[in-house]
Amino acid sequence: MKRHLISAADLTRDDAVLILDTAEEMARVADRPIKKLPTLRGRTVVNLFFEDSTRTRISFEAAAKRLSADVINFSAKGSSVSKGESLKDTALTLEAMGADAVVIRHHASGAPYRLANSGWIDGAVVNAGDGTHEHPTQALLDAFTMRRRLVGRDAGLGRDLAGRRITIVGDVLHSRVARSNVHLLHTLGAQVTLVAPPTLVPIGVETWPCEVSYDLDSVLPKTDAVMMLRVQRERMNAAFFPTEREYARRYGLDGDRMARMPQDAIVMHPGPMNRGMEITAEVADSDRCTAVEQVANGVSIRMAVLYLLLGGSEPAVTNNATARTEENK
Repeated sequence: MKRHLISAADLTRDDAVLILDTAEEMARVADRPIKKLPTLRGRTVVNLFFEDSTRTRISFEAAAKRLSADVINFSAKGSSVSKGESLKDTALTLEAMGADAVVIRHHASGAPYRLANSGWIDGAVVNAGDGTHEHPTQALLDAFTMRRRLVGRDAGLGRDLAGRRITIVGDVLHSRVARSNVHLLHTLGAQVTLVAPPTLVPIGVETWPCEVSYDLDSVLPKTDAVMMLRVQRERMNAAFFPTEREYARRYGLDGDRMARMPQDAIVMHPGPMNRGMEITAEVADSDRCTAVEQVANGVSIRMAVLYLLLGGSEPAVTNNATARTEENK
């Protein structure tokens, strides 16, 4: 593993498979009576969130605490940032407090890269979402969920997603999840197709390692997994489609469209969901929808990332006797 995790494009196939396999080990911890490992005891992880996100912040916090790290949650609202403090001064403050890792979510694309390469802090930097750029741990947990469902929990160890056909549908223009998934899934050998209204397809998408389609119905019959993206109303600054009803009719996933997918195909959503717009309640609540699994898998993936960045060369999960001894100290 590299020192930081800024972009899914930075990961090689071996890096990605290592993270997925380590996450599989971490997932077994959730089945224990005491869901904790001593691996990062004495380390400090800071969640530096300049943008609201309950789901991602809690996931990183749970992951760090299950590895016995000390966690500091820093929210820009109500902090010195709201008084005009710069990213540099905030970073220098965290460095002075001895942060071993900084998990940063920022509204500006490139902020995590700046933090990692500025020399302001010595700790590892993990990108938890920056502007409309990337969200690498979301792509990792999505790939982890796909591998478990499409290949198998134990059968998937050491394997990638070669030959799998993945369709990503919706607001690609504003989606950092889509960007990270395209890069990571391509690295893992999957064939990715983006489906969106022409107005929500980014300029330069022809250079991405994927195909583009504007017809959802033609793509679904040959899809192993379809990922529905949230329509990001908070980032909309123009009329990208006529009405919500029109969008749902052409690009929403309902029961009829799900029935056209292969029998073993799954439906994914990074959340939060706009029910009735990009996905109907019937689909969201079906057994084929993995939205809740993705949340659980997110903790395992983030445990794996923090462990690999901070944990050194020790085994990820110790044997039960050792674990009980450590947990009782």
